[in-house]
Amino acid sequence: MQLVGDDGFRDLLRSCKREAFHLEVLDSYAEPHEHEPLRRFLDGEPDDYAWFRPWMNIVQETTDRGVAVTRTRIVSVPHTDYTRFSLAVAELNIQAGEDIRYLPRHVAEDVPPDDFWLFDDELVIFSAFGPSRAWSGAVTVDATIAGYCHRMKEQFWALSVPYSEYITA
Repeated sequence: MQLVGDDGFRDLLRSCKREAFHLEVLDSYAEPHEHEPLRRFLDGEPDDYAWFRPWMNIVQETTDRGVAVTRTRIVSVPHTDYTRFSLAVAELNIQAGEDIRYLPRHVAEDVPPDDFWLFDDELVIFSAFGPSRAWSGAVTVDATIAGYCHRMKEQFWALSVPYSEYITA
């Protein structure tokens, strides 16, 4: 396995040809760049979301190339503060071209302990968070691991609810 940071991830995303799928399984992330936006959200303060613009740009660049960017978030109910925050921000993800779906944790079975990205059903990037909660990813193209992640993608995607339906339920 190879470890990549944000720049390496963006390069891999730019090489994706059909689909970039993300499975999220944690109830809180709050990476360092999100600390202040999360605080503002919890305090009911406005946010210009400038901190989120780089992600929106790479998603839009990817979807403009015809690559689907999809995500299933497995969430605990009741929602954590971070989940409520991510639901508010998800509208920006969707504007950029992502298809995000939600699956309540009590409905999901055999949830893995780690998040992953699956590119073109062949390349897997397992999320790894350091002590500072900064993201990095462990990359593999092992066919057995990619097949396992593909099966999880199919299982959870089929059970999950599109954002527009989840937010109004």
